[in-house]
Amino acid sequence: MTVQGATPSDLMLARMMALHPKIIDLTLDRVWRLLAALDHPERALPPAIHLAGTNGKGSTLAFLRAGIEGAGQAAHAYTSPHLARFHERVRVAGELISEPALTAVLDECEAANGGAPITYFEITTCAALLAFSRTPADWTLLETGLGGRLDATNVLDAPALTIVTPVSMDHEQYLGDTLEKIAFEKAGILKRGVPCVVGPQDDAALEVIEAQAARLGAPLLVHGQHWHVREERGRMVFEDEAGLLDLPLPVLPGAHQIANAGAALAALRHLGFGEAACEAAVTCAEWPARMQRLRRGPLAEAAPEVELWLDGGHNPAAGAALAAHLARLPERPTHLICGMLSTKDATGFLAPLAGAADSLTAVPIPGEAAALDPDTLAEVAARAGHAARTAESPAAALAAITDEDATARVLICGSLYLAGQVLRENG
Repeated sequence: MTVQGATPSDLMLARMMALHPKIIDLTLDRVWRLLAALDHPERALPPAIHLAGTNGKGSTLAFLRAGIEGAGQAAHAYTSPHLARFHERVRVAGELISEPALTAVLDECEAANGGAPITYFEITTCAALLAFSRTPADWTLLETGLGGRLDATNVLDAPALTIVTPVSMDHEQYLGDTLEKIAFEKAGILKRGVPCVVGPQDDAALEVIEAQAARLGAPLLVHGQHWHVREERGRMVFEDEAGLLDLPLPVLPGAHQIANAGAALAALRHLGFGEAACEAAVTCAEWPARMQRLRRGPLAEAAPEVELWLDGGHNPAAGAALAAHLARLPERPTHLICGMLSTKDATGFLAPLAGAADSLTAVPIPGEAAALDPDTLAEVAARAGHAARTAESPAAALAAITDEDATARVLICGSLYLAGQVLRENG
């Protein structure tokens, strides 16, 4: 059956979903098999920076890309998940992959795979690496999808640098039920002799990362030891062994972005980039659905006086970061519109936000089988301390909020899938 409006790549991606193994098992065997059939595109990439972590890896990659491009160089970038279109995941030499180029590499990967079981993420990662291998660039930026040790991106023998952003509890069903187990999986991207920039970590996670680094002889550049970053008088101050940088605050809002920008600066400085690249990193980065202000589209037009925000964070650390950011904003009645997946720790995400919001409206996430139904999410929110209710959509929730206060602050949050839906309709 042909879906009206679907592109050739949409149809190919739908076919690839059908190849998914019946049991999800984290392994690199399927990836190695397909990469071999493609004549190993991972061996033909520009120098790579590989990022893992629970929170902040996408933002850190965005800061890195902005810094590299600010220095006049080009970077391939692979991120996930996408928000509105799959093409967002694959930037070839700085540009979103074109529909013809994406269709070509997907077709080649599908043919080389020969119908064998493989996950959607694995086969599309191979397609991205194939696209990168065929276009010149100065750098390759790779964000892990899940974990690190057995993630489909973990196929480079010797990246130029690795980065581990803050590790916290998430994806416990795959990565383990303790912070130490999760940190072990994230630290699986470390390579023998390859330096690793380490963002702020709980002591338990840092001990695991340090043990893995010692085993591999991988030099560490650790936040709080080898580099420091802080906000001071409305500026961002970064310090490492090379000296001090006095920079504007990161363009991506939120106090947590200072640490993410700091990790990117530590990486750029280690790789020899100068002050111009560092300033571009913090002033030119773009990363949608991370405390993104929505100023256009039907939602914004329906409530022109509302201060409307969007964020895709969905785990306890993200909830705490959002609460901290909301506390720093000028005082204003604040309301949450929230949709979440049943696979996430809804209580852990919502509890820190209870003191930062006047109400929470639970909404569905259409098309997502794992989405919590609004009634269930509202019950969880109420137990976490929220004045909770439900609505059939973000638009309906916003209308109810504005009926009570047309000048409120509204944050749509809880899921990247919900954020993607909102951006598709209001991008």
